[in-house]
Amino acid sequence: MLKIEDINVYYGNIQALKGVTMEINEGEIVTLIGANGAGKSTLLKTISGLLKPKQGKVLFEEGSIGGKAAQSIVKMGISHVPEGRRVFANMTVAENLELGAYLRKDKEGIKKDMEKVYELFPRLLERIKQQAGTLSGGEQQMLAMGRALMAKPRLLLLDEPSMGLAPLLVKQIFNIIQEISEAGTTILLVEQNANLALSIADRAYVVETGRIVLSGNADELTSSEEIKMAYLGGH
Repeated sequence: MLKIEDINVYYGNIQALKGVTMEINEGEIVTLIGANGAGKSTLLKTISGLLKPKQGKVLFEEGSIGGKAAQSIVKMGISHVPEGRRVFANMTVAENLELGAYLRKDKEGIKKDMEKVYELFPRLLERIKQQAGTLSGGEQQMLAMGRALMAKPRLLLLDEPSMGLAPLLVKQIFNIIQEISEAGTTILLVEQNANLALSIADRAYVVETGRIVLSGNADELTSSEEIKMAYLGGH
């Protein structure tokens, strides 16, 4: 579904991604593991059109999207939930969700998907008229994910969905990620909690200083001594 071939991405003179090649098949949950600053978020931003690769190709369902405008990439079926949630604080929960569907014209479909989001996240239904800025961190994460789903993505990019959340909420968010996957959306997940990410992923790539240094099935990587020592707390 997504193929990245040898991309190089820079912030000014600093090279953030160095010859990254990876792929995601339809229906998979693929996770990127690596330390802070390794280039994981940069990779998501490059896929969603927020950054442009200097070299290399980004192919989505065989078509090249490297360097296309972010809006047209959303239209093609890729939604990005950025790190730090970024909800529209002065708008209500409902208005935030409606904004997620701003490129769509199918009123009936939008209504159905809104109902689906409220089924996935009942808490949002309780807070439907509340301003997004007054929600808790966990509720804002749910809203950011719900808003991305309103664009009806075939590929969902999630950047650090568990960041700053209480353990109980993290578990809930990850159960919902699995539900979204089971309902047919392909997922690329960036997550500091490598144990948790590997527990729901099909495959994983390990990113170090802008390069992919290891990849494989999630189970293989979970049992790899190297990964255990570096990312899974050594046990």
